[in-house]
This record gives sequence, structure tokens and C-alpha cells, in this order.
Amino acid sequence: MAQQEAGYDRITGKPFASRSEVIATQGMAATSHPLATQVALDTLKAGGSAVDAAIAANAALGLMEPTGCGIGGDLYAIVWDAEKQELTGLNASGRSPELMTLDYFRENDLDSIPPYGPLPVSVPGAVDGWFELHERYGRLSMEQVLSPAIRYAENGFPVTELIAYYMRLSQNRFEDYPGFRETYMPDGETPDKGDVFRNPDLAKTYRLIAERGRDVFYRGEIAQAIDALMQEQGGLLRFEDMAAHTSDWVAPVSTNYRGWDVYELPPNGQGIAALQILNILEAYDVSSMGFGSAEYVHTFIEAKKLAYEDRARFYADMDFVDVPVEWLISKDYADQRRKLIDPQKASTALPAGDETLEDGDTIYLTVADSDGNMVSLIQSNYRGMGSGMIPGGYGFMLQDRAELFSLEEGHANVVAPGKRPFHTIIPAFVMKDGEPLMSFGVMGGSMQPQGHVQIIVNMLDFGMNLQEAGDAARVRHGGSSQPTGEKMTDGGTVYLESGYPDSLRQELESMGHAVSESKGSFGGYQAIYRDSEQGVYYGASEVRKDGHAAGY
Repeated sequence: MAQQEAGYDRITGKPFASRSEVIATQGMAATSHPLATQVALDTLKAGGSAVDAAIAANAALGLMEPTGCGIGGDLYAIVWDAEKQELTGLNASGRSPELMTLDYFRENDLDSIPPYGPLPVSVPGAVDGWFELHERYGRLSMEQVLSPAIRYAENGFPVTELIAYYMRLSQNRFEDYPGFRETYMPDGETPDKGDVFRNPDLAKTYRLIAERGRDVFYRGEIAQAIDALMQEQGGLLRFEDMAAHTSDWVAPVSTNYRGWDVYELPPNGQGIAALQILNILEAYDVSSMGFGSAEYVHTFIEAKKLAYEDRARFYADMDFVDVPVEWLISKDYADQRRKLIDPQKASTALPAGDETLEDGDTIYLTVADSDGNMVSLIQSNYRGMGSGMIPGGYGFMLQDRAELFSLEEGHANVVAPGKRPFHTIIPAFVMKDGEPLMSFGVMGGSMQPQGHVQIIVNMLDFGMNLQEAGDAARVRHGGSSQPTGEKMTDGGTVYLESGYPDSLRQELESMGHAVSESKGSFGGYQAIYRDSEQGVYYGASEVRKDGHAAGY
């Protein structure tokens, strides 16, 4: 692993790493909540596989971090199978209801899909994703895997400061929606930091899933409850949509950046944007530019703008459109696009974006076991807790991912029945010389591809270790064209996280960039690095959230 004099900021010379990396031999887990990480490790110690532990942790997070995930949402994963020496991807995102047509929105005089309420609800794919992963890679029974989350849901857990803050924001938005008070405001308000919160309805739901399998969710009483809620609230999702749902095993796609093969999943997600940015950056001597320099930040932002124009135009459900993935992530295409970058001036002739895609609450986790299996898993409801729609008595909220469809006829991402919407959540994986090297992710809406690139560049070009690469101050560009159809004309806005000097802002503004104070999410990072020579795993977690990496 590339190393440096550990823990020193390349701008100020002051320490910036929040802590050292975690190092262990038998297994490693990195999640966005300390208790979920413990659940993952306990599952590994009980004989579970990396996938068993990842599902167990995801279930715990659906309880403990409902502001970012839950079984009402979707899931993606990349898995390294040590026995088969195979890297595989799973797309467990749900599709639109059969009643969700372009004509429906036109007839109801809607020029965009609402962000909350019943209309943006698409089929939740996470539970099917659990069972697909478990059937192929699980060792323990699903009852064993879900039992820790069930115990916490019944007995309670102390709410962290960050989640208490986000739940209070959700209270302001959802308290008048049916089921929200009963589920998340048992004492009249959402819990404060340190309050012990219980969700007996979710415990009941998890127990049903553990005992009866995925069909209770998609073809049984939970699907019936979702159908009833949607019809009552004027939504479009129906029992038949739930019953028809399937996940897809897909082949991850990659590009090589300075000797590392970086893998992402193909669309309907945005993962290949990270590969496109890396391809553009590879021709530059990024290392000599220096971390935090105006030259590097400008080059990164311009590369991001170019990739996101393709993201807005091409990325969509590949069952409905022919996305030219191989060409988009090719070196030849990057050579063409790179010529559009002016090294001294910000581009402004790019369409102004829709900020709804710029922020997003998600959970990312990664687990590795003693046999060498590794899983990179990301899961989300979108827009924090989701749509506001809670099936009565089941303890979870449905996602609002269908908001991310375009209503522009002829657009690749235009709404259609049975179609997966454009998706923001993306897991990542790195291979080197045919061997697994790193499983990682960065949460947070359109920040995710930008975050993936910054992690890789921090490690390979700037010599940071696994923890430092995540702790280092980040850059986020907002306002690119969007897959929902919006265009940008002013070049967007650059957001600099605290830790950068005022001089960087001044230099970027002199190049024509609009620079603003920190706004929105700069992501949430977890990672596991496998050092085959030492025979150890390194773990790192997110300083900006409740992240926790631990091993044994």
C-alpha cells in the first residue's frame, strides 16, 4: 500500500487523519454505525460468511439508521468469491409500477415526479437482494442472520447524535404522514441523542422475513399491506408489481488507473462516471500538481463535468436503452473528452443542474471474512428516510426512487412501466494483477462518483493510506446536467470542505469557477484493503458520520 509520513495534511502540515487504520487477520467490517459493525463481526465469529455479516449489518442499519436506508429501499453489491476467484455484481434495485406511464403524469398536469408521497414509490428491491446474496454466498440460516437486528428492534438501542439530528429533520417533513408518529415518534417526538429507541413493528417484519422468506415481502402479507397503502394514498404501486420483482446478477465493469483495476456496476446506476473521470485524469501528472492545489481541483472538476454530461444523456435502465458502456469507459473516448478541458479556465457552457440529485442519504458497508471473501454493499431509500409512506404496523418506510425518472419524451431515462429509474447508489471494488485489493464506497447522492475518484487519487497519486484517503478534505461540484432532464448553463458550483485554505477559493474563482461554502453532503466512506503479502486486512471508516471499522 502506498504510504506517507502518516497523518499530515499536505496543505497545512497539520495532522488530519482521525485515527490510524484498523488491522486484523481473520475478518474485517466497516459500516456507518458502531453497533452494526459489531453485529457484522459477531456474525463472522458465529461462522457466517462475509455476505451473512453484510446482510446482518444492513438489517441492523435499517433499524439504527432509518434516515439512510431500510427494507423499503434498493440495494447493490459487488462480491469477491475467494473459492471461485470471481468478482460478481448484484443489481437489486426495483422497477416502476405498471401504472406509472408518461401519459399518467401528463394527464395529471405534472411536469416532474413529486419527491415525497405515494407517486415516487417504486418496488423496493433490498429484501430480494438479501435473499439472492444469501442463496449464493450464505452459510448461516436467515433466522440467525437477522436475529441481532430483531433483538435490537425489540429491546432498543441508543440513538447517536447524528441520526437523532436527521430524524428530527424527518419529523418536520413526515409527522403528518400516516404511520410516522406511531413508528418513529413513540413519545411524541423523534428520539434525542442517547434515547433508547425501539421499533417492535420492524422486529415483527424481520421475523416474518426470516421465517417465511422473501415471498412474504413480495407475494404475502407485506406486499398486500403495501398495495393497500398505495391504493388508499393514491399511489401507483400494486401487489402485482411486488410479485413480479426480480434482482439481476451483473458483470462489474472496470478501467485501469495507474495499475489498479477499479470496478463499478453498469447503469441504471452512476458508477461508470467514476471510471470516466479516472480515465480523463490518468493522462495528467496529478501527483506533481499536489493535493489541494488549484491546478488539481480545477482539472478534477472539469473532468467531472464532462463525465456528468454523459451521465445525464446516457445512463438509464439497460433493458430499455442501449447504453454505450464500453465506449464511455474506454481510453480512446477519454482522450477525445480531455481535449475539451481548458487548463486555465472553467467551462460554463454546461447546463444548470437539479439539486435534487446532489444530496442523498445512504448507507455503505463492506465486510471481509477469514476465507478471503469480500463484499461491497450499498443500500438506500433516497432523500433520507424515503417517500413518507409507511405500511401500517410493519415499521419501515418505502423509497421514493421513481422521482429520478425524466418526464421528457425520448430521453433515455424517461419514465415507463416496469423500468428501473436512474440510480445514485454505487458500490466499488479494486483488483490488482487479478487479485482482490480493496472494497470501498462513498455515500451521498451525486457526490458518490466524485468521492470514489478522490479516494483512488488520494491513495495512488498523493500517497495517503486507507484512513487518510477518506479523512482528507473533499471537493464537490454541483449543478451538472441531470438524468431527470434538467440542463445547466452556468458551469455549476464548486463546494470546498473545511480544511482548504482561502487561497484555493480565490485561485479557483480567478479561473472562472463559482465557489461556495460547504453545502450538503461530502459523502460517507468505508473501506477494506487486503494486503496479501502481510496476510492482513486494513479497515477504515468515515469521520463525517458514525462510521466504525473493526476486525478480529
